[in-house]
Amino acid sequence: MDRPHIAHVGVAVPDLDAALAFYRDVLGLSPLPAQEADGATLISLPFGESEVELLAPLGPDGPIARFLERRGPGIHHICYRVPNLDAALAACRGAGYRLVDEVPRIGAGGRRIAFVHPKATGGILLELTE
Repeated sequence: MDRPHIAHVGVAVPDLDAALAFYRDVLGLSPLPAQEADGATLISLPFGESEVELLAPLGPDGPIARFLERRGPGIHHICYRVPNLDAALAACRGAGYRLVDEVPRIGAGGRRIAFVHPKATGGILLELTE
């Protein structure tokens, strides 16, 4: 049976090039091609079985832009890969966890995703994916 594990950590940044420099120049990582999702440009950096996902806003009205305005750069969310997203969401609902996404939607890379509200998880925005 597959066990949940960390898929990626999303880090909100105002400038992708500036943020990417550390990962590329200091750690020697090669970024995956940029993608766009939810009003942001995303660049993923492989870290073993997990990734760091740098997120920069495409405009002033998206969720990453609002996050940066309120909190500044930093960890935006943690994404857990689960064996069955529908079952995980049903378990969340059954346990009374507040969901941002009641039903899965398509995220970056074409994967089904859903977010769990940070008020239900000790202040951390959690993304679930398969």
